[in-house]
Amino acid sequence: MSPLLPFSQPSDHDGVARAMALVKLFCESVESFGQFCAVESANVPPPWRQLLDHESHMTVAMEKFYKTTVGLQVVAELKSAADCDWYAREIFLLHPDGAAIQYGIVRIDLSQVNTATAQAILRGHLPLGRILIEAGFLLQVQHVRLLELLPSVYWKGLFSATHTHLQTQARTFGRVASIRVAGKQAVELLEIVAPPTGGPWLVGREFPQP
Repeated sequence: MSPLLPFSQPSDHDGVARAMALVKLFCESVESFGQFCAVESANVPPPWRQLLDHESHMTVAMEKFYKTTVGLQVVAELKSAADCDWYAREIFLLHPDGAAIQYGIVRIDLSQVNTATAQAILRGHLPLGRILIEAGFLLQVQHVRLLELLPSVYWKGLFSATHTHLQTQARTFGRVASIRVAGKQAVELLEIVAPPTGGPWLVGREFPQP
């Protein structure tokens, strides 16, 4: 069976298992990606809690936080066979100065959106949240579970070449979520706020080390 096809869903409450299932689409060893731990909202420090603890798109949350539009960098993609509409990709959301502010994995059933929207997603030019919102779909972000992550060697490989401002060994926080499009389950997400060291794009923002 293709790894893109719907897998046996772990409990919606099991955020770690859901995160690991998405990581395995792109990273054979979850251990090399990092160590996940479920965390309650009250134990997530600011501003991670503000960025993650909500039922809205992370694109919207990041743009509100940084007061600017964010860009998209597609790191890797998985496309299904011709008879299957599932698609997955590994991405960064980027600040306008090029700094990575969020890492993510998205898996989407493209049969749940129209052809124009599917084509826009596959082009990889704009964040998924912006495309879905601008297309006017009725969206429900749900089953949000917060996670703490201690990144490992996989992150070094991803970030070291172009995003050297990151502390690749620093703990950070993220979440798993799903999205219903027009009432039907369509999207699974892993979204991790990049652990920054600071810089001009982070002026006025505090990211304490947990």
